[in-house]
Amino acid sequence: MSVELTAAQDVEMFTPSLSSQQQRELAERLTTFLSQFSHLSDSFIIEFFTEDLWHTLPSSWQPVLQDLSYPQIADLLLDATHGDRKYPSVWPLSLLAFRATAHALAFPRECGREQGRTPGSVKPEEFQENQSQSSLLGHIFRKHVKPKKQHEIRKLGMLVKQLCDQTDCSRVVDVGSGQGHLTRFLSFGLGLTVTAIEADHTLVAVASRFDGQLLWALEKEKQKKNCSFQLPTSQSFPRHVAGWVNPKASWEAFIKQLSTADSSSEAHPTPSGPSKKRLRSSEHRRGRPREVQTHGSTDSDGRSRDSESSSQHQLSGRTSEEQTSSGDCCSCLQPVCPELVHPEENSLPGYPDFVLTGLHACGDLSATLLRHFVSCPHVRGITSVACCYMKITTKENPAPPGLVEPPALLTPGQEPLPSEFGYPMSSWVRGLSGHRLSYKAREGACHAVEDYVRRLREESELLRTHCYRATLETFIRDTRPDLRRAGIQTIKKAHLLPFTEYARLGLARVGLPPELPLDPERVETMLRQQGRVVVYFSLALLLAPVVETLVLLDRMIYLQENGVDSQLVALFDPNFSPRNFVLVALKPRE
Repeated sequence: MSVELTAAQDVEMFTPSLSSQQQRELAERLTTFLSQFSHLSDSFIIEFFTEDLWHTLPSSWQPVLQDLSYPQIADLLLDATHGDRKYPSVWPLSLLAFRATAHALAFPRECGREQGRTPGSVKPEEFQENQSQSSLLGHIFRKHVKPKKQHEIRKLGMLVKQLCDQTDCSRVVDVGSGQGHLTRFLSFGLGLTVTAIEADHTLVAVASRFDGQLLWALEKEKQKKNCSFQLPTSQSFPRHVAGWVNPKASWEAFIKQLSTADSSSEAHPTPSGPSKKRLRSSEHRRGRPREVQTHGSTDSDGRSRDSESSSQHQLSGRTSEEQTSSGDCCSCLQPVCPELVHPEENSLPGYPDFVLTGLHACGDLSATLLRHFVSCPHVRGITSVACCYMKITTKENPAPPGLVEPPALLTPGQEPLPSEFGYPMSSWVRGLSGHRLSYKAREGACHAVEDYVRRLREESELLRTHCYRATLETFIRDTRPDLRRAGIQTIKKAHLLPFTEYARLGLARVGLPPELPLDPERVETMLRQQGRVVVYFSLALLLAPVVETLVLLDRMIYLQENGVDSQLVALFDPNFSPRNFVLVALKPRE
């Protein structure tokens, strides 16, 4: 069934749209290419010396790559749009073909409005006047929100609003809502009825408090300016639900979980001014609130959007004309005491239709929401922004590191469906012989290519950290051969430290003597190969967008196999928000 998604001023749909046959042919080419170079995507840069990774490259590649400057690596390898390539030597055809194929197979990451951006500019145009304040987002929605998130909630919020208009839905379920930044913009700014579901009770409480602060700011502004617009009524408040979305549960269980919003959500916020002392003390007790993507949202109030359209336009800071157009990853914490649903207490008939959204839903959560979208008759449309591909479950790796497990046993009557992995989702990709993606390949797909290109062009000192870690790995293995790829975590400002100090800190973190003797000559020999380490990492990084393309294409094919067409939107500026793709789909009316 064909679905028409209207492109608007702020949204350029991925074009040309691929037919079902084209999608399948692209998947075949992707799996063939990635399986041929899996030794690159599966490699760990910290094993550059211990596994002699440089000499795993074709012998004809090594001499032309080893002497490249950092800006040359950016221009000749990673930047697909660079037009004036000047080669210091003749490259072998196999290397040229590798680079060209990687660029050709990956979905284009630049949205149309950013392709002509000023060279060297990192932030989108909306931040040119003020580096921390989006000029396109109302000030009440910028409080507590970092620039990257401001950019994302404005763009995604307008796209969700567009889907709501096309599906005649005024209700949205925000999955993995964190501190509720997107929820507030959808509810108070765009006039939608929103239920936000989040696993972490602390974040739910933070979101409710931020709602109250927004209402307080509106009341204060109304009194100050003697504005005529009406403050939001209690029916328009977003509902925040503490709950864990089980990827193995049925869509019926998900709907029943949402239907408890009236009884399990936080109380409607009351206008409350921010108390800096209270905020500081609460953040000190539990750590600064972090944005977590793990769950979903819905709502159960039936109000008309038209009755509040005037005030909503003022709240969002956009004109009536703009309202009609579309506009880290994340931390995955173990959920605490989520609300589990007793299905017998709820009934499905009459549950209202809604649009499902998830901003950087982690790991399998994005796949779970797509399955609910396909199976659940109440879900009319979906906007899915994925992240943390390494936490996706696969047949080969059903329990990847960082996977969030159910916090408690399922209640009686909530039986899980047969295990369904996060990748591959489609029958077509599952049937391709080279479809397997390792944990390392999926982890690499989360890297920010644009950020690394920027480091290369600036010849940043940050580039030395991979060589530092790879050098340290050799001494760790010499002492403890069984200690492979031990987690050292981030060493603060490692690139500014002499290697001896870096090694001292790193050895202590893996339980080895900090003063372990290091052969200075051997250390120097390895550190002189930093250029090779950077080249090798760049070759692997070139495959990152290709891996991401396969994961997202698999989801598009899954939707197509279930009778729903979809489109991929390069919605966010990739220089600002690396996981910038939004998978958009809606169901046609019966």
